[in-house]
Amino acid sequence: QVQLVESGGGLVQPGGSLRLSCAASGFTFGTYAMSWYRQVPGKERELVARISSTGGIINYADSVKGRFTISRDNAKNTVYLQMNSLKPEDTAVYYCSSQSRWIGTPNYWGQGTQVTVSS
Repeated sequence: QVQLVESGGGLVQPGGSLRLSCAASGFTFGTYAMSWYRQVPGKERELVARISSTGGIINYADSVKGRFTISRDNAKNTVYLQMNSLKPEDTAVYYCSSQSRWIGTPNYWGQGTQVTVSS
């Protein structure tokens, strides 16, 4: 059974940091590109960051460049999102996804983890 399980979300103050993890199982993790998306009520789901299967190519949304870092550990079947200098507008449900091609549609989704940035 394919599973993507996010963890690490929570409540943080503006300017704080948070590290999200996504543990994958049930597919060949090392051959898939991995992505982090986020969504808030009333807005479309936004691609935050994407990393290629071996980590050689990384893309970020303009809104998070310089603040967020995506990484992966293929030996652990895990992808991470380090979030620094968090802003209230970063508040969203963050989702992990996988895709077999860089430009392709995500094949699988996690259940999401809530990130709330508030003082």
